[in-house]
Amino acid sequence: MTPNLKQLHPYPFEKLAQLKAGIVPPADKSAIVLSIGEPTHTTPAFIEEALLKHISGLSNYPTTKGIVELRRAIADWLAQRFQIPSVDINPETQILPVSGTREALFSFAQFLIDPSTKPIVIMPNPFYQIYEGAALLAGAEPYFLNTTEESGYLPDFDAVPVDIWQRCQLIYICSPGNPSGAVMSSADHEKLINLAEQYDFVIASDECYSELYDDEQNPPAGLLETAYHMGHHDFNRCVVFHSLSKRSNAPGLRSGFVAGDAELLNQYFQYRTYQGCAMPLPTQHASIKAWQDEAHVIENRRLYREKFAAFIAILAEVCTINKPAAGFYVWLKIPQPSASPFDKGGLRGISDTDFAQQLFARENITVLPGSFLSREFQGLNPGLNHVRIALVAPLDDCITAAHRIKNFLNTL
Repeated sequence: MTPNLKQLHPYPFEKLAQLKAGIVPPADKSAIVLSIGEPTHTTPAFIEEALLKHISGLSNYPTTKGIVELRRAIADWLAQRFQIPSVDINPETQILPVSGTREALFSFAQFLIDPSTKPIVIMPNPFYQIYEGAALLAGAEPYFLNTTEESGYLPDFDAVPVDIWQRCQLIYICSPGNPSGAVMSSADHEKLINLAEQYDFVIASDECYSELYDDEQNPPAGLLETAYHMGHHDFNRCVVFHSLSKRSNAPGLRSGFVAGDAELLNQYFQYRTYQGCAMPLPTQHASIKAWQDEAHVIENRRLYREKFAAFIAILAEVCTINKPAAGFYVWLKIPQPSASPFDKGGLRGISDTDFAQQLFARENITVLPGSFLSREFQGLNPGLNHVRIALVAPLDDCITAAHRIKNFLNTL
């Protein structure tokens, strides 16, 4: 087997299961799981109806490129959402449907990386662990960009040495960010696009949370949007990854797409024809309906805003908690020791793993330690002393969870 397999770290949820092993939470408190980013809002009925209507498509082999109607629907959505003229997005050459962006984010590195050149893949830290695994199994060295409170939980491209840029073949970015919800600006994108031009690397922009934003009048910028308005109408070196999992509450549909640089996607398409990952025809037809409708997405955002407002209002009484610009995570910084005994929250010197473990043991609430999402790099682990709380449960459960967490903080 490939020796690179030995470099992989356990997945965060494997670590979480070990952390909870042997602990029996209070029987009188129902379990509330806020650790995994799995949407639980109802999948729109019209998506399910389209899936069933075209179920006979299971008798046909789907093509790797997908049906033209799906690629056209995706192109129309991209044009509308990111203010790009529809004539400048070619559904034949610049869009590939994929079976969920997780597999695409991984396979894109396998297709792109030349392991003979001591390549580097740059990624944010904390990060979606697929980025790291994809880099390692492609034979590349991961290079982490620490995203901290001081940097607004965004990567600082100016901090990357020239010799790292020179070896970089691929950079993963995630905006809105997982876990922080921080949003990169068009200026951030523009800086990175200029660096890609200068040092000849590819930008893979994970935009799976792009439709879960707080301000209806200020949606997050997309990489292709910025590239186009810079005059890069061919989206050179730029690819974006989008998904229906979060946008449409359809994680089990396994439907997303990759779009951007036509030359890169042509070569990636060739790779995918051998990989064998075509999207089933019923899924494609259901996906068309999803990309063509915005009403359910607007309602989805309203539901998350409602949960954030209730959750934060309760916890703001005992700790510092901030509403993210986008996404559905609370990236909670655990208060640390200080000279004052009157600090808000009163929590003293508890690690993120201890916090998660004790919260489960006392309140039957599961959250994810921040250090499970990050690596120590340049003397810093930016996930330490944070926990990721996914507000994916129903509103009543989120309110109950907030009260229990408040009680937990007060007992500490």
